[in-house]
Amino acid sequence: MTENHQTMIRCPKCAHQQTGQEECEACGLLFRKFERIQDRKQEPLVQQNDPAPQVTGWGSRLISALVLVGLTASLTYYFIRGEQRNNVPSPAPPATGAVAGKVVPAPLPQTVKPVQPTAVPVPAAITASPIEHAKNATVAIETPSGKGSGFFISETAIVTNKHVVAPDQTHLDEFRHQVETRRKLINLEQEKIDDLRRRLKQMEDGPSRRQLIIFIQESEKQLAKILPEQREEEARLKEMERPIAISDIKIFLADGTEHTAQSSRISPERDLALLSIFSAKATILRPAPKSSVLNQGDKVYTVGNPVGLRNTVTSGVFSGYRQNKETKEVLLQTDAPINPGNSGGPLIDERGLVHGVNTMILRDTQGIGFAIPIQTVIEEFSLNPN
Repeated sequence: MTENHQTMIRCPKCAHQQTGQEECEACGLLFRKFERIQDRKQEPLVQQNDPAPQVTGWGSRLISALVLVGLTASLTYYFIRGEQRNNVPSPAPPATGAVAGKVVPAPLPQTVKPVQPTAVPVPAAITASPIEHAKNATVAIETPSGKGSGFFISETAIVTNKHVVAPDQTHLDEFRHQVETRRKLINLEQEKIDDLRRRLKQMEDGPSRRQLIIFIQESEKQLAKILPEQREEEARLKEMERPIAISDIKIFLADGTEHTAQSSRISPERDLALLSIFSAKATILRPAPKSSVLNQGDKVYTVGNPVGLRNTVTSGVFSGYRQNKETKEVLLQTDAPINPGNSGGPLIDERGLVHGVNTMILRDTQGIGFAIPIQTVIEEFSLNPN
């Protein structure tokens, strides 16, 4: 009789004992699958227990250096991040009414402000051209008798023409004659119209009467156009005949600020005047030295206020030196436009140096203007410009 020996197996999960089978009768654990799982868990432990390869020589020094660099970088990053976290305030809570599920950007901290790049100031000597400088030194002058220009020759002195601030007697006489003559013609025209109306009342209806009606109507239209201009001229003549007080002379700088002349000096023989004002915004024009002469064809510029257009710059060439037959004084001739309102303004070269004071143009001509030399101005008023 053979005795069968059977091996008893204890389930590692529920501790149930049974004969050797593949599966636990109590909990259903598969014994072989359980063993394989346990074997895989033991593999990392075996690898960790393996002795690490030894590194010697320069290799060990290289690894040590890399470890030191990595440690230093890690510590630096840690401290920097910690300092940033300490300095940046906590974000503000989302605004009331924010839509659920959407990210609402937190507002910037009040201590953090956008920084604009600082503009580096550029010296005026670099930004302003000689022509721009001359324009800033030129002023507009208004008096009851008219308008003109002038320019700073020193911090308090402005050069201009005499006829700008004090009407020329010859010009005043001519202007008075024109105004009075036009008034006489207007009065005669009005008497003529009145006479035609008297005749019209005596005429019977017909072509001649209708023709006279049309003639009277057209004459009245023309007279109505002339009368407003005549009234303005008569008011201007009245102002010109009134003695000009120093307070009547208004000076306007290039920036538009208005000043009143403090005093004035009038040349008895030349068309020159010197005004004085006190302004912190004075831009001074440098006179050309005596040794600096203009040659025919040299580029020149005029600055002034023609017909009320302030800060106007025109260009041309120097045409030559001319002598006034009446006064015998030397004048500078140029083809640069000199219009009414330019009188008293500067005539400058390309360097911005002033060579003369624009004074007049020849009637019924184009491109022929004259300026008084700046050295004549300096001698006339005994100036000592810087």
